[in-house]
Amino acid sequence: MAEEESQFEEFEQIDFLRDRHVRFFQRTLQVLPERYASLETTRLTIIFFALSGLDVLDALDVIDRKTMIEWIYSLQVLPTEDEANLSRCGFRGSSHIGIPYSTKGPGVLHPYDSGHVAMTYTGLCSLVILGDDLSRVDKQACLAGLRALQLEDGSFYAVPEGSENDIRFIYCAASICYMLDDWSGMDMQKAIEYITGSLSYDNGFGQGAGRESHGGWTYCAIASLCLMGRLEEALSQRELDRIRRWCIMRQQSGFHGRPNKPVDTCYSFWVGATLELLDVFQYTNFDKNRSFILSTQDRLVGGFAKWPDSHPDPLHAYLGLCGLSLIGEPSLRKVHPALNITQRAFEHVQQLQQTWRESAGSCGRQH
Repeated sequence: MAEEESQFEEFEQIDFLRDRHVRFFQRTLQVLPERYASLETTRLTIIFFALSGLDVLDALDVIDRKTMIEWIYSLQVLPTEDEANLSRCGFRGSSHIGIPYSTKGPGVLHPYDSGHVAMTYTGLCSLVILGDDLSRVDKQACLAGLRALQLEDGSFYAVPEGSENDIRFIYCAASICYMLDDWSGMDMQKAIEYITGSLSYDNGFGQGAGRESHGGWTYCAIASLCLMGRLEEALSQRELDRIRRWCIMRQQSGFHGRPNKPVDTCYSFWVGATLELLDVFQYTNFDKNRSFILSTQDRLVGGFAKWPDSHPDPLHAYLGLCGLSLIGEPSLRKVHPALNITQRAFEHVQQLQQTWRESAGSCGRQH
């Protein structure tokens, strides 16, 4: 019994190994491990996890920002001179199809080249994190590409050829429109109807109507409505209270994504941020949550894993950090719960939007 107690005390006193996490994200930016080779097509998202992770750790000084910004711009699918590919614009996930490296000028017509809604979201986030002013983003082309992905039911495909279509891509689309300060990229009302139609009988959200409630989809639903400024309008007070209860019930030590599933590091963000957006995160047990997240920390190479004694990976490493940030871990930057970037990066977005509005206002006055 005494031995069990001493193990528990040791578990409670795990240190947060900041420097190892910084090195973990630095390695992630340099090379994709063999185990993740199949994720090459989504490299931009992995880069986002590493960049935003370094931002949360207040360690962006370890990277070459200029080179990284140029690389991200090389992944922008730009319109061709005749704009025949306008509905395919946005950001691609990596250079895997061999398009020539270019950061400006007209785009290259390629039958398989197109933006991907999640890559456009993580690409814009990454540029914002790096302090870029987004002046080289072809906003109208991005929004045209986005409009082409929305289906009649309000959901979005990820790519023009068709893919899964569900609430995740509505979240990506809402984030893109929010950051670009232009909601012409989507039919907001149809998207809201898809979201509210995805509310399940047990008061969580599924990927779509009639599907199982899940912590990740619930985050996408609530964060999208918050970014649209339509949370209170789309959901009744009774529905919001029931969603709050469903989310709070997801905590055991850390959080899980569905009833009767094991706790998993990433839900400390997905469910934690949802509770933060719904103003009830303070009613969760921060100590238990912190102990669980730190139990998945890799003490040798840094990063966090899905579960204790598992391999760390960029997604869980980043979302584990965000989970710790939400509970106020010292030395971590605050995370903006709806956009999933730091509060510092979010303030940069707001400054850019202010500049755009002022210049649009001055242009309007000249005309």
